[in-house]
Amino acid sequence: MALPSPTTFFSTKPSISKSPSTTSIINLPTTARRSPTSFSVRNSIAVAQTSSVASAKSSTVKSVKARQIIDSRGNPTVEVDLVTDELYRSAVPSGASTGIYEALELRDGDKKLYGGKGVLSAVKNIMNCWDQSSSALMSVPVLARKCTCEALSRNQAEFDGIMLEIDGTPNKSKLGANAILGVSLSVCRAGAGAKSIPLYKHIQEISGTKELVMPVPAFNVINGVYHTLKGIIKAKYGQDACNVGDEGGFAPNVQDNREGLVLLIDAIEKAGYTGKIKIGMDVAASEFLTKDGKYDLNFKKQPNDGAHVLSAPNLGDLYREFVRDFPIVSIEDPFDQDDWTSWTSLQSSVGIQLVGDDLLVTNPKRIAEGIQKKACNALLLKASTRITYFVNQIGTVTESIQAALDSKAAGWGVMVSHRSGETEDNFIADLSVGLASGQIKTGAPCRSERLAKYNQLLRIEEELGNVRYAGEAFRSP
Repeated sequence: MALPSPTTFFSTKPSISKSPSTTSIINLPTTARRSPTSFSVRNSIAVAQTSSVASAKSSTVKSVKARQIIDSRGNPTVEVDLVTDELYRSAVPSGASTGIYEALELRDGDKKLYGGKGVLSAVKNIMNCWDQSSSALMSVPVLARKCTCEALSRNQAEFDGIMLEIDGTPNKSKLGANAILGVSLSVCRAGAGAKSIPLYKHIQEISGTKELVMPVPAFNVINGVYHTLKGIIKAKYGQDACNVGDEGGFAPNVQDNREGLVLLIDAIEKAGYTGKIKIGMDVAASEFLTKDGKYDLNFKKQPNDGAHVLSAPNLGDLYREFVRDFPIVSIEDPFDQDDWTSWTSLQSSVGIQLVGDDLLVTNPKRIAEGIQKKACNALLLKASTRITYFVNQIGTVTESIQAALDSKAAGWGVMVSHRSGETEDNFIADLSVGLASGQIKTGAPCRSERLAKYNQLLRIEEELGNVRYAGEAFRSP
């Protein structure tokens, strides 16, 4: 798969190692594995019929089962199996930085088990919702135990709506956004399976997307260029600096922000991609906001002398310098999630993409406010527990699709994204292609839970053949 004009991202989000990171994308169509029983496991719908119209399968939903598994950071997360004649399996990712406006990722709180991060309560909620005794669910034909796969293929929005109604809270705190999302993802996969079409095609159909587009990958680096950068970092900072963080990015002991950008430019030049690779920054500024409303760029060292504490206007000036001096095309979360004035000021003074993650948390109300205030011009769409418009910031596939559509209608870009706590689930690869988002970030090309997405993208491109690549039009494919 050719990847002209990929984007490299720095990140200041919390990480086990101090590495800044970049993200890449790759989506995988159906992965089928034989289970001990007679059905196959579908993590993503594989190549089925080439016809866009396939007859829906008449099999019924036999069971829904949830379990606690472990994500890439060693923390528990939710996995859901929806069983028909086949098994449709989905796992829920989780983030390191969480905006205060995100949907609630339900954790057990028992400090004796996984430091309180267990998700058995979310698992129990899924099982209870599917139980015969749950009249709220059983009274709805599309959710009944005997509902057909064909019904699932036609009723994603109705299913998601019922789950939200059962939860009945503004932040999904009753069932847990992680519980709701896990079921929603598996229902979406089953809907694609019912129509015998790839998952990305099903997403295209239920979202009304006109054309499938392969997205530009944004690799987490300070992560071609990734391998060249590793050699440069090793020579300058030593072998220990080549250790990678949660998302596969390197963690050299750089002394200031500009030094990290210079490293990237050096790696791009040595790899022979000058002019072909652009730079993006994932700042996560809410992580280093001080109590008096300033920004501490040396926040990982506490206490410190305050020499690197900047006011919001001064931080804005620093970003403008970076945009002037380096080929930066995108900055994510440059200011705190409630610092609307600073967002609006930067947006009006630079001609690049400003991405709202913690600012928007894929939440429709926050997105509407961002549009009204002209605070940013792109949405970070995640498929995880942060699911309002991001599969994980809001909680359902339907909400994520609507968030993307609303953002596009406002002329915004849409960047589909992974989370720091990932699994081998590759749903977001199909999501990016099906929504024609034009851009995706899913980590450095070195850890299997990140590569699962990139490899899926390679498979999708191979299957589609002559498909358009977003390239420099990534913001408006």
